[in-house]
Amino acid sequence: MEGWDPNTKSTLTQIPLLSVKAGPRDGGAWTQRLKEEYKALIAYTSMNKSNDNDWFRITAANPEGTRWTGKCWYVHNLLKYEFDLQFDIPVTYPATAPEIELPQLDGKTQKMYRGGKICLTVHFKPLWAKNCPRFGIAHALCLGLAPWLAAEIPILVDSGMIKHKDDAASSNES
Repeated sequence: MEGWDPNTKSTLTQIPLLSVKAGPRDGGAWTQRLKEEYKALIAYTSMNKSNDNDWFRITAANPEGTRWTGKCWYVHNLLKYEFDLQFDIPVTYPATAPEIELPQLDGKTQKMYRGGKICLTVHFKPLWAKNCPRFGIAHALCLGLAPWLAAEIPILVDSGMIKHKDDAASSNES
């Protein structure tokens, strides 16, 4: 964690680490892992809300907890940009990090793969591998999606690749 800003360190230390090393194929152990995932997500969400830094909503889209959907948003120049968020838990989880997708941004930046999967290979994947199985979904959002949004959304807005919903609505009315 050396080289990280104090805010990131503080945030990360407040997200509970997970202990169960289980994936979707591991039956009862996966159920235990899912409980840990929910606890970490609740802790991270509560911390964000208490720090007035609420930036995502996410929920399991199926009872098995292998498909997740939600919304994430980023505020740039006092305007809120909101995006659909989705990912599947890989069968090799937690050894393999989930591939976070923002389908609305597919093809708008080079730091994205087909289908709107954000690029996390260089910085995040080695960190995930080093911290397996202690990292979970909350950690992927905190250390993967949040920095990606902070780096990419301002560039996409300033270049005109994405427009605020109010700007898009007013240009459609003209």
